[in-house]
Amino acid sequence: MDEAAIKKEKIWTKDFALICLANFFIFLGFQMTLPTIPLFVQQLGGSDELIGIITGIFTFSALLLRPTAGHALESKGRQFVYMIGLGIFVISIGSFAFITSMIFLFIMRCVQGLGWGFSTTATGTIATDLIPKSRRGEGMGYFGLSGNLALAFGPALGLTLYGYISFTMLFLICSALGLVAFILSSQITYKPVDPNAKKTVAPRFDVLEKKALRPSLLLFFITTAFGGIASFLPLYTEQEGIAGIEIYFFVFAISLMITRTYAGQLYDRKGHIVVFLPGTVAIFTAMVLLAWLPNSFVLYLAAALYGLGFGTVQPALQAWAVNQAPDNRKGMANATFFSFFDLGVGVGAIGFGFIASAFGYHYIYITSSVSIMTSIVLYLSLLVRDKRMQQQTSV
Repeated sequence: MDEAAIKKEKIWTKDFALICLANFFIFLGFQMTLPTIPLFVQQLGGSDELIGIITGIFTFSALLLRPTAGHALESKGRQFVYMIGLGIFVISIGSFAFITSMIFLFIMRCVQGLGWGFSTTATGTIATDLIPKSRRGEGMGYFGLSGNLALAFGPALGLTLYGYISFTMLFLICSALGLVAFILSSQITYKPVDPNAKKTVAPRFDVLEKKALRPSLLLFFITTAFGGIASFLPLYTEQEGIAGIEIYFFVFAISLMITRTYAGQLYDRKGHIVVFLPGTVAIFTAMVLLAWLPNSFVLYLAAALYGLGFGTVQPALQAWAVNQAPDNRKGMANATFFSFFDLGVGVGAIGFGFIASAFGYHYIYITSSVSIMTSIVLYLSLLVRDKRMQQQTSV
């Protein structure tokens, strides 16, 4: 298909705009809790280890439900899975407003993860349905902007409100934002359920889409760093006496948005090879800067580099995962992709909690840089292996 024909395939429809808006509001409610949940745990008397566990258990419960969500997307339909997930998420995050016990917070974080697993697996698949295949990298970049806009304002807004209102009001506001997403999503025209999918019984251990494993595994080593930033960076900067954590999240999100406007198009034209390595090198540099962190300027520079890197890599890896899968396995491809995303964040959050307690926050980001380098080495080894296989088949 030539470039002129590709451009005629429309991305921005009413339904695509609605899924982007719904995604923005649910992510805004989620992002407002990202830096404030650790502060809430601290207020309840929790240690660094408990902060990591409370943060990480959310992603592990989401991980357990993603394969089920992937199958349900094909057999029950996109709307069923998405609305159920949003409903659970809204109720669970609203319940935080009335929690005074660490045990109940742990339980409701697990419930929140179930809703998050259903809703985010569904929303990525819904967006995939609505985007022409020839422009999928570009379209997923635009879709990702809705989450990035939430990231631009959510953490800073949550931290700002934390200084003026109670946690009770903060969590109720987050729940209300999720309710807005629920209302918007009810107006979308969804892809109809394939009647053959209902008749198909999935294999007992069909929990992954094999075609999506490569990009998903690369993502795992990248998102472990995300777990360390989300859980401990506000506490780390406070300990070091470095101001501007709200600005960090804003700079990070703006950098994400800048890269998403072109990274997806670059992937569509050139493939993952031209976006993955520059993006991961930028993330690696950001982790090294955070491990050093002498002042606010370095904090902001790390935010810009991390945003540029993650905004380049994440949509390209997701488009790679989805494009490799058969049409009737797009839901499972998204489920696989986000399962590894969750696993990385959860391993990072919990593991870094113990690292912070034993060695200090500084070592979280040293370990993160090693994880990013592992992803780079793995990617290069996959390229070498593919090249050798191509040479063997051509002989």
